[in-house]
Amino acid sequence: MKDTSIFLRACQREETEYTPVWLMRQAGRFLKEYRALRRRFPFLTLCKTPELAAQVTLLPIERLKVDAAIIFADILLPLEPMGINLEFTKGEGPRIHNPPRSRPEVQRLRAINAEEELPFVMEAIRMVCQELKGKIPLIGFSGAPFTLASYIIEGGGSRDFVRTKALMYKDPSCWHLLMEKLSEVIISYLNAQIRSGVQAVQLFDSWAGILSPNDYEEFVLPHNQRVFRELSAGVPTIHFATGTSGLLELMKEAGGDIIGIDWRIDLGEAWKRLGYEVGIQGNLDPAVLLSSPKRIQRYVKEILDAAKGRPGHIFNLGHGVLPQTPEENVIAMVEAVHRLSRR
Repeated sequence: MKDTSIFLRACQREETEYTPVWLMRQAGRFLKEYRALRRRFPFLTLCKTPELAAQVTLLPIERLKVDAAIIFADILLPLEPMGINLEFTKGEGPRIHNPPRSRPEVQRLRAINAEEELPFVMEAIRMVCQELKGKIPLIGFSGAPFTLASYIIEGGGSRDFVRTKALMYKDPSCWHLLMEKLSEVIISYLNAQIRSGVQAVQLFDSWAGILSPNDYEEFVLPHNQRVFRELSAGVPTIHFATGTSGLLELMKEAGGDIIGIDWRIDLGEAWKRLGYEVGIQGNLDPAVLLSSPKRIQRYVKEILDAAKGRPGHIFNLGHGVLPQTPEENVIAMVEAVHRLSRR
């Protein structure tokens, strides 16, 4: 990838002509072309068919004028080859039919070779890179150990994560065994993506915000540190989580060149706490994109003002684009970021 990429230079905290912007779920349900594909194909079929995954990845690039692409996949894909029975049900999201909640069940989970057992993701990456021709970089990603663990223990999404916390507290050794197995899979998966051509990777720890700082330090921190430590050198890493205003310093300790934050904290305050030797990503509330272009511009400016033009800011939402978001509002947001941040 050429070092002229605005996004990659921002990841390295270099001066850029303007603040780069990309969006989580930018190739998702708010695009009419994506919805048309979903009417024809089940979600997992889209993920596991390289031509379709590449097509979805590329859908928003020219139209939105974002500064990076992110491969279309799902954070749960590496779980299937481990022995997890995964299903995406209509209207209900992912369902795990054999949640591991005891030591024997955790012991049965397999290590994987990501290139051999998730070849469709690697092929989609190669196809997208060939199509992008270096115009913008491609981001790879994985769920973090804690977030994947909570999905498989709960059997899907959860509000209170009671089963997850119960395993942590009642059987810490079993918990750490599960986290070690998941860490090995994530390291294999992300390094395979890097070898296939992605120029940056993001670790999604979507549910880490349910933890106290002490629990994060005991049950999550060492495993996230291992993941970041064992990723291929030279590729920028983004560490993203939601609801983690009380965990920022621990997230930094866990690793990542860029720390991704949500809208529940002022970006300037978060960056000051983190220290300016790391970059920061965020942090517009996705619901703002349901409002007017005038309000969108106002909120964009507030976030840019909080960043104060420091090198290392990547503009993003505090979570993924909502399905009901008008496409023209996303375009207006990207344009406002580029225009208002131009230096």
